[in-house]
Amino acid sequence: MKDPFLDSPRLRLADRQPEEHPAQAPFTPTYPAPHLVDATGATHRPAPGARIVCLVPSITELLCDLGLGAQLVGRTGFCIHPAAIVASIPKVGGTKDVNLAKIRQLLPTHVIVNIDENTRPVAEALAEFVPHLVVTHPRAPRDNLALARLMGGIFGKEAEAERWCAQFERELAALQALQPGAERTVLYCIWRDPWMTISPDTYIARMLGELGWQVPVFTDPARYPTFAWTEDLLDQVDAVLLSTEPYRFTEAHVEELAGQIGKPVMLVDGEMMSWYGSRAVAGLGYLRALRGKLEQGIG
Repeated sequence: MKDPFLDSPRLRLADRQPEEHPAQAPFTPTYPAPHLVDATGATHRPAPGARIVCLVPSITELLCDLGLGAQLVGRTGFCIHPAAIVASIPKVGGTKDVNLAKIRQLLPTHVIVNIDENTRPVAEALAEFVPHLVVTHPRAPRDNLALARLMGGIFGKEAEAERWCAQFERELAALQALQPGAERTVLYCIWRDPWMTISPDTYIARMLGELGWQVPVFTDPARYPTFAWTEDLLDQVDAVLLSTEPYRFTEAHVEELAGQIGKPVMLVDGEMMSWYGSRAVAGLGYLRALRGKLEQGIG
């Protein structure tokens, strides 16, 4: 089934001629490289002098690490890393409640969005006045390589992107070199009231899959389904993981839930598990440590 976000004709605008923006900093598009294709299939041209608004917290961090902080003219309030750089970059609302008027005033040549983080109506509205909308959708750890090369290729940081990719490859190889562990089914919780989790078709589930772990499958077809605590569900899972984001689970929640369900419950760093881009490098190392902690907890 086609994703309605991806299937919107208004989002396939990367190859159109940019609108006139006389007040913005000039840049010189050149011919597109073969790998400069975003999640909608749109091809982008290199634009090393671009003015960038990023509506994806993890990609804002990646852009800064690639040396593009000075070209970021807007970000969301959730784009908090790296703190020293983003502090001076104007905020344009949240990931869902974007202030389109502020973005228009910033005259970006490129706005970066994400299928999970941002909504289709926001993306379509942006496509009406932003020359280049770059749509991203990493779905597995290895997709970080294409993401870094896409950002580096569009914005003139190819060498920096390749260095980042080499670092990521080393961390991924170290994770995959671990001796195979026990297969586990873990319930990864992202919200409460109502309780919500992840489906197998998510980046987080595929991160867990690098350890040979799987997540339960629910009748709710959503990628982030709601669920109820039942005996049948608890019989399926070896452990429960409470993420520190988007819901701010704490150790107090861990203690409370563990006492209620009689299963191992662990607090996990949501940024390490769900942020692709720069944080994914540390996230792979985090996974190695997480496996040891969980096995110790299960005993």
